[in-house]
Amino acid sequence: MRVLFVCGGTGGHINPALAVAGYLKKQQPDAEILFAGSPLGMEAGLVPKAGFAFAPIKVKGFQRQFSWHNLKNNIMAVAYLTTSGRRSRQILRQFCPDVVMGTGGYVSGPLVRQAAKMGIPTLTHEQNAFPGVTTKLLSRYVDRVMLAVPEAKKYLNPGAHYVVTGNPVREAFFTADRAAVREKMGLEGKICVLSFGGSLGARRINEAIAQLISHNKEKTNVFHIHATGAYGKALFPQLLQEKGVKNGTKNENLDVREYIYDMPECFAAADLIIGRSGASTLSELEASGKASILIPSPNVAENHQYHNAMTLVRKNAAVVIEEKDLTGQRLCEEFDRLCADPAKLRQLGENAANLAINDANDRIYRQILELYQKK
Repeated sequence: MRVLFVCGGTGGHINPALAVAGYLKKQQPDAEILFAGSPLGMEAGLVPKAGFAFAPIKVKGFQRQFSWHNLKNNIMAVAYLTTSGRRSRQILRQFCPDVVMGTGGYVSGPLVRQAAKMGIPTLTHEQNAFPGVTTKLLSRYVDRVMLAVPEAKKYLNPGAHYVVTGNPVREAFFTADRAAVREKMGLEGKICVLSFGGSLGARRINEAIAQLISHNKEKTNVFHIHATGAYGKALFPQLLQEKGVKNGTKNENLDVREYIYDMPECFAAADLIIGRSGASTLSELEASGKASILIPSPNVAENHQYHNAMTLVRKNAAVVIEEKDLTGQRLCEEFDRLCADPAKLRQLGENAANLAINDANDRIYRQILELYQKK
């Protein structure tokens, strides 16, 4: 079996494809796998590091807001669009895939569409509750549209063939040993808070978290793990000083990092998680069964993180604070309300766990296999 994965733009599109490709390879070691994506995107580095072959195709997304920078970007996008069809046909004819799967991002559009026109079985996977432009376009042409949550279906072509598969999640989020991790971290008898705002860091979240840490600085039973992101690395100690945390990040109940590389273990240790509501984060919350305060990023297409968050809020599985309403005081009040009610924290976590789809990789693999066997 020969499978072509098409993805790009962000880790939220790339990592699900890598997870499925890895699972497929375990099930069928002789399967041939190729990835296609932008030579300038994250995928150009992540895919080869994961051990898969990579075929570059130059595609750019269009920017909707007017600026001279965006105008230049859009001119290049048009130029790339004129060559994307020829390059798509070249990749497909050289690799001869049995199945083509896209996981979103602008690069998926032309190649998956071209595969469908050539009669190659095609699938696309949508990670978010509010589908992106590429999924909306491709839902008219592909053989299967795989969804993380059923709510996304109402925004797409009603005639498409839909399957709810969930989002692929690393197995460690399901299997991490909470008791062992907490013992290693010395968290006996303590409430553990985990917070983050993305790999680059979000200033509004860093500011609110600094106030929350100050709010809890006299509480010896609260341990806080926070990822500042790249932009917050130098800023965060200053924010703590401004909020009256004199020892800054040198505090026995505080673990501040730029990035969190052992995220499954930190999730396992946490009683409450505060962060953005990207599709992968929500799937990880569900897999680990954690209570959360979600702060959707307003700087994403179609405000999709808000729609993601609301899928949990409607099931009483999370609390949401929109960034326009976020202040340090508001976050402290929400923290105090939840931590004063352990039963509420447990209920949020249990409701999140009830939403988890534990076999997303296998469900997606079965869809690929079914299309392959129908050829």
